[in-house]
Amino acid sequence: MKTFTKLALVSSMALSANAFAMQAMDDSALSATTGQDGLSIGIGISKIEIEKLFIHDNDGLKTANGAGTAGAIVIQGNGKSILDDQGNETNAVKDHGVVIGANYDDNGAYLLASRNLADLTIDSDGGAGGGNTAFINIAAEVSGLDIKIGEIGVTASGKQGEASTTSALRRGGTENNYNAILSGLELKTGKMDANIQLGAAPQGAMVKLKSTMVGGLEIKNLGILDNSTKGKAVGSVDVGGTATAVSTKEAGEIFIESIKITDANSRNLKLDQNIQVFNNAYVGGSDTVGKAAHIRIVSNDTGSAKDQYIKGIHLGSRNAASIGDMEVQGLQTYYSTSQGSYTKGAVITISGH
Repeated sequence: MKTFTKLALVSSMALSANAFAMQAMDDSALSATTGQDGLSIGIGISKIEIEKLFIHDNDGLKTANGAGTAGAIVIQGNGKSILDDQGNETNAVKDHGVVIGANYDDNGAYLLASRNLADLTIDSDGGAGGGNTAFINIAAEVSGLDIKIGEIGVTASGKQGEASTTSALRRGGTENNYNAILSGLELKTGKMDANIQLGAAPQGAMVKLKSTMVGGLEIKNLGILDNSTKGKAVGSVDVGGTATAVSTKEAGEIFIESIKITDANSRNLKLDQNIQVFNNAYVGGSDTVGKAAHIRIVSNDTGSAKDQYIKGIHLGSRNAASIGDMEVQGLQTYYSTSQGSYTKGAVITISGH
């Protein structure tokens, strides 16, 4: 579940990069304003909306007969209209795949003091001198986030510039070849701190997350869909002496109301991760690739284990009776750097194939 936390942080900074403009300011003027050299940026955004998000796999699933057909993971609005007592729409992801806003729970307890979505402090440093040691240091503070994700599915990829589209850039997918996988989910985070170094990165990683997420991490309204059961007969009943098929109309769903994660016997969640981006690694300096380019995320769980509380597990339909709650106390993961050794934490590697 920690991957969701990192995704929320990276998304909030990446999406907001083009959402504001600044007038150029020389270093001496900034020094007089803030009391020190460097650059400070406050990102005052209250909400970010994304209509649709596609991740295209251009060659599909390779088989013995060759490449498959291009497909895409798509995040889009779920199209469900939910009205309050006054008839106002309350579903933030009805027409949007992703909606990111501040977490206003508990009277703003999870917001930065500045009430910005994020505050960045940027410094340039020459490093130890010589040997290409210069780097940029970006200290990022991010408010607690309320992230709502609509329906997640898979579709056949479209083609850019098709006659059916009015945009030269939009590729999208084929609407009549689409299957939903997740009915959606919500993430609520507390405040987070990260330090980013570009250049020599003397801290040992491009991104270091090392802070305490006040209030922990919560994942809400998670629904996993099984489209293979849609429109399937599951038996028959006698209706007036005639055996009548009993069939489903919608996909089956495993629905979880809430997953809350904190440190063991705590109200908060400690973060301690290093994120590094590796290029291809070669065997003995040759041209043979021994390890393909990838992103490596190492979680350093030197502190306590984790507690998880899973509330409201519904099988078959979100409206079905809950089978109850599940509680996990003191969950600890380990990774090995050599056979027989165990280090608290986890290593996640993300790459193409």
